[in-house]
Amino acid sequence: MKTNLIPTLALCMTGAVLFATAADPKPSDGYPYAGPPAATPKPMQVLVVTGCDYPGHKWPLTTPVLAQGLREDPRADVRVIEDAHFLDSAALGRYHVVVLNYMNWKTPGPGEAARANLKRFVENGGGLVLVHFTCGAWMEWPEFVNLAGRVWNPKLRGHDPRGPFKVEIVQPDHPIMKGFQPFETEDELYTCLDGNVPIEVLAKATSKVDKKDYAMAFVLNVGKGRVFHSPLGHDVKAFSPPVLELFRRGTAWAAGKTSTP
Repeated sequence: MKTNLIPTLALCMTGAVLFATAADPKPSDGYPYAGPPAATPKPMQVLVVTGCDYPGHKWPLTTPVLAQGLREDPRADVRVIEDAHFLDSAALGRYHVVVLNYMNWKTPGPGEAARANLKRFVENGGGLVLVHFTCGAWMEWPEFVNLAGRVWNPKLRGHDPRGPFKVEIVQPDHPIMKGFQPFETEDELYTCLDGNVPIEVLAKATSKVDKKDYAMAFVLNVGKGRVFHSPLGHDVKAFSPPVLELFRRGTAWAAGKTSTP
């Protein structure tokens, strides 16, 4: 025997709505009601800025992997934005650290207001993290090296052929590197970074082409702010667990937090 369930379902739904309405307190019930309590904000607000890069760097693929790696720190609330012009917004001050997975390849970068705002953000105590080819951003902004520590010099040899190499720890006692072991990765070993700003090299790798050592992770202080910079992260495969852990630790350190939860 068939039963028509539509009236019954409608009645159940109506009853559910009425019950929810009756159970929901309102000012007319004799006491104020401000709605559900707001979620407690996490102690580390992270902004990942992306949306443009050299065509060989697939930011739509690498950014979600990077962001998820950063979210593995339970203290981190990670927001991704694909418009670097957000950097000229006063809302930048809501964040503890900005992570740049960005390079304005053949595209004008965010202008003077954004540059000044980012510089002010870091100098006043904000953190900054630079990923892979971010070292090549803002070629029209010579002072970018003062934030990045080292930048891409197109007159230098770019990198070894993409392939496996070993990353060695240089500063095992630095907060970012404590307990961190040398690791193998498959990536582009950048040999093109240039600049004279004082930096502290945390990790290095030896080129198979010229047998020289090159920084794979380094830090610097800019005013009251902290900067972590690593040229690792060419593609999704390059974001292996050790590399994600390195960026996770570097981001926490740049945000002024302990490197691990």
